[in-house]
Amino acid sequence: MKFKFLEHTADVKFQAFGKTLEQSFRNSFLAMKKIILERTKIEGKIKKEIKIFGMDLNNLLYNFLEEFLYFLEVEDLVVSRVEKIKIDKKNFKLTAVVVGDNSSNYKITNHIKAITYSQMFIKKIKSNWVCQVVMDV
Repeated sequence: MKFKFLEHTADVKFQAFGKTLEQSFRNSFLAMKKIILERTKIEGKIKKEIKIFGMDLNNLLYNFLEEFLYFLEVEDLVVSRVEKIKIDKKNFKLTAVVVGDNSSNYKITNHIKAITYSQMFIKKIKSNWVCQVVMDV
């Protein structure tokens, strides 16, 4: 299972899973994409390298997901997939390649107002990573 949605009174809450921290971050992106576009297939016409920094892992995840909102709202880019993701846990730095298309070519089904720190966590449980995020919709 890559991610699952959890009950929340007003917002959207999910947990994303992975054998590695990178997988759990990528799966957090996939949960966010599902919120925004449900099952719409996005073409991979545009490629971009990203570098994200944080003060800790929670802040890094927040900034990573916030980048996709920025792309959508400011750069007219909807991301279909995240490739070559690498996380430097010591320095809280993430690098990746994102692939997507102009968002004006798609119907956005849900608008995310903000990523929140409410109930956010990143944990390693046994041999798996779990990221929990609440998004204001």
